[in-house]
Amino acid sequence: MALFGIRERAQADTPSRYFKIKIVDAQTGRGVPLVELSTTNDSVYMTDSNGLIAFDEPGLMDGKVFFSIKSHGYEFPADGFGYRGVPLQVKPGGNAVLKVKRLNIAERICRLTGAGIYRDSILLGEKTPLLSPALSGQVMGQDSALAVLYKGKMMWFWGDTARPGYPLGNFHTTGAVATFPKGHTTAEVGLDFRYFTNSDGFAREMCLSKEAGPIWISGVAVITSRYKAEGKNEAKKEELYAYYARMEGLGKKLEHGFVKWDDEKNVFQSVKKLPLTETWRFFDGHPIRLTEDGIMYLAGGFSFPVVRVLADAIALLDSSSYEAFTCLNSKGEVRRDAQGNALYIWQKEAPPLTPEKEAELIAKGQVKPQEAHFVLHDSAGKLVIAHAGSVTWNPWRKKWLFIATQKGAKESALGEIIYSEADSPLGPWKGATKIVTHDRYTFYNPVHHPFLDEAGGKIIYFEGTYTAEFSGNATPTPRYNYNQILYRLDLSDPRLKAVTEKK
Repeated sequence: MALFGIRERAQADTPSRYFKIKIVDAQTGRGVPLVELSTTNDSVYMTDSNGLIAFDEPGLMDGKVFFSIKSHGYEFPADGFGYRGVPLQVKPGGNAVLKVKRLNIAERICRLTGAGIYRDSILLGEKTPLLSPALSGQVMGQDSALAVLYKGKMMWFWGDTARPGYPLGNFHTTGAVATFPKGHTTAEVGLDFRYFTNSDGFAREMCLSKEAGPIWISGVAVITSRYKAEGKNEAKKEELYAYYARMEGLGKKLEHGFVKWDDEKNVFQSVKKLPLTETWRFFDGHPIRLTEDGIMYLAGGFSFPVVRVLADAIALLDSSSYEAFTCLNSKGEVRRDAQGNALYIWQKEAPPLTPEKEAELIAKGQVKPQEAHFVLHDSAGKLVIAHAGSVTWNPWRKKWLFIATQKGAKESALGEIIYSEADSPLGPWKGATKIVTHDRYTFYNPVHHPFLDEAGGKIIYFEGTYTAEFSGNATPTPRYNYNQILYRLDLSDPRLKAVTEKK
């Protein structure tokens, strides 16, 4: 880290060589990350997390340069010929501030991971809020974030992680402890991640294994139990568990089960292997706590929390304790109550119902649209199928919130982010409003972090993995690709009202 710090200071000594371009949100005046500027010869420049570009191009300084401007969910005005851009008189030490109109309901805040988060700010000699604004833990990129509050700390875990020194990096889960940057009490400028690292400074494996194949974790859950040590009063004990899968490719599991966090070694240790025939009695996604008849459960799932188990370590590791929420019986037939309505219940025999399966039942006429719990529609009544996401309780809206990727949208196959809300985490979920778009790009596994919320839950933060994978886009975005981007959403925005009812 020290070497990178020296380099950053050296670059900042000559900021006058650059022409500073700042792109700001016309609504808030805040710098906008991930805005692409390109010249007439297709040279491309990306704003950093301050919305800045340090421009220094031999042959183009001290002259007029036209910059085309575009960004996912933001728009620059078009001129008379339809070009969305502006000519600037560039010169060393000069600057320009340009406004873009935000079309997204959510506001892009910053990039959380990877190299060069505040790259151009460093080159321009601007203040940067992070301890390591250029590179932390030698992480160039990483996949799918999981985060929990554990023993008073913000713990973050990610999947496959890239390094600077070789195309292959850490494929056995990466971890870090996060703090707010000095002088900040929110995540508005990002987070300082203190990665668990090897002696070479690169983020080390959190799930140790000598077997081949990446190890991904999911369903990270804090289990709180009461215990009484000899001669002491009863106390609460926190333990951190997760589901893991050792993979071959994207779809084949070689091994799976549960791991437990070792506080002394700062790694996950395997505590139970599951048979490969077990397909649902574990947690995907981001578990939540639910109380029913005075009993505390953990509930989770890839999109909605449709698998539950008692909130204790013994039950978590006992497959026979798990229940799934569905209207189907073990034969795949729709259960109905005495009035003939589809009956959704917790039971142990059949797997949980997915949004895709429920949409299929509706298409076949086996479930009425008004009976559905997990099939969403936009304000025009068009079907919306949710992919991965997270469900959380929001004290400001007094509703359960669902933020997820829309599957198979016109703009992108896995890049559109939707918002919905319901009175129960099990729905029925009805309306869906798009809050973020990523044109021909992917933004998968979004997750809302309630512990980052502001103003009593009025302002919420969520992140997701920004990647060219599965998008059909052959041109990855430099530095941003395969990294986590943070968005902020103001729940008082009137455009969110449409989510309460299907039209």
